[in-house]
Amino acid sequence: MAVYTDIAAEFYPKNGKSMPRGVQVSVSSLYGLTCTRVQITRSGLLRPKGTYLTLDMPDFARIDEHDEACVRAVACQLRRLLPEKGAVLAAGIGNRSVTADALGPAAADGIFVTRHLCENSPSDIPLRSVAAFSPGVAGETGFSSAELLQSAVSRFAPAAVLVIDSLCTGDARRLGCSVQLSDAGLFPRSAPPLTKKTLGVPVVALGVPTVMEHAPGAQGLVVTPREIDAVIRHAAALLSLAINKALQPALTVKELSFLTS
Repeated sequence: MAVYTDIAAEFYPKNGKSMPRGVQVSVSSLYGLTCTRVQITRSGLLRPKGTYLTLDMPDFARIDEHDEACVRAVACQLRRLLPEKGAVLAAGIGNRSVTADALGPAAADGIFVTRHLCENSPSDIPLRSVAAFSPGVAGETGFSSAELLQSAVSRFAPAAVLVIDSLCTGDARRLGCSVQLSDAGLFPRSAPPLTKKTLGVPVVALGVPTVMEHAPGAQGLVVTPREIDAVIRHAAALLSLAINKALQPALTVKELSFLTS
């Protein structure tokens, strides 16, 4: 049994070996960062059909979360996966009380929410309608994230849902040092999936690997980066800023930082 991973680039590494039919892997550079693109075009493989983009980042424990190259790299890839127009509902998935699982809620706190501005007052700056919240975990609310998101989607009718979550990696070198984006949705190990099929609209997932199984199959025994508090703090700040830039391209990174500070 192999060590579990959420990272598609670890299932299908670009190492010269032949790929299964329906899988294409390419590597490119974006704003000085290495980006691995895994495109899966058929069902029945190790990951669901969709596009998976993995950006190799500097160590999040020490990164400048306002670094424009890093922010723009994530924003650029995110913009390609989201619909060009329409409202977006962002959801921070995870448990705020568990540091390694708190990335989603922490990132959701920094998202520039504009739904009330778009609906209640005209603006000279074209703003995309954005709502954001953290659904919590079933152990606290009695509802799964899927159930709460289904209700929010029904009320808000967004063009897409963006989910942010902590991920699991099978490679210690990726811990706190990479970002994965995907238009295939999110597949938590112990909760219902968050996909277009379950929510009724396209679902884009964004996350950072913050945990790794200690041994194959050892779900209850995981390792995290030594400076996990700093990783979550900086990663959440950078991801939220990148999300804001992707959704509000008319605003600069500095303006978005000011509006959410």
